[in-house]
Amino acid sequence: MNTLPPLAERVRPRKLSEVIGQRHLLAPGSPISTFVSRNMLPSLILWGPPGVGKTTLATLLAGELGRDFFSIS
Repeated sequence: MNTLPPLAERVRPRKLSEVIGQRHLLAPGSPISTFVSRNMLPSLILWGPPGVGKTTLATLLAGELGRDFFSIS
């Protein structure tokens, strides 16, 4: 039997350009957009309640910049 991954996994963005919201961080000229365009990434602390996309954003940033990402909970 072939089971589908959970819905959250299926609809998760695969690229930064697919992220909905967070325009203050991701729009052209914004802090994270500027870091990505310069291929640099300073230390970041992403803070917020569970389920808001912190790990997804971190994973996408690492992928966009060709960096390794390790998740620790």
